[in-house]
Amino acid sequence: MNITVKNMLAVVAGLVIGSIVNMGLISISGSIIPPPEGVDNTTMEGLKESMHLFQSKHFIFPFLAHALGTLVGAIIAAKIAATHKITFALVIGVFFLIGGIVSVVMLPSPTWFSILDLVGAYIPMAWLGGKIAIKKVSN
Repeated sequence: MNITVKNMLAVVAGLVIGSIVNMGLISISGSIIPPPEGVDNTTMEGLKESMHLFQSKHFIFPFLAHALGTLVGAIIAAKIAATHKITFALVIGVFFLIGGIVSVVMLPSPTWFSILDLVGAYIPMAWLGGKIAIKKVSN
């Protein structure tokens, strides 16, 4: 397979699979840590109106979803990429970081969570995912 095609496939696969992991965790989060009473978390407007009711525990799954989605996407991208495996893992991190920034702008959350999420869930997890993938390939 052509190197360019393989590298493009790596990015697409990393984004798709990472997004599936992210959405899977978000979709089960409410059954593990129920939202506060009366919160409509099915719409962006409902979340915006009730964000003040959320406690720290309600931000565990969003962070895990962002971090693990990025990690898995980066591992997949780095495993598939023909060259520059860490770079392609970091590309996944940048895409997810852009999504995180958009999310922070659209859905105001506590400052501590926004900082933790944007600083800890994307680029570090993408780098770690790239390292994991390279280590598994070399073993």
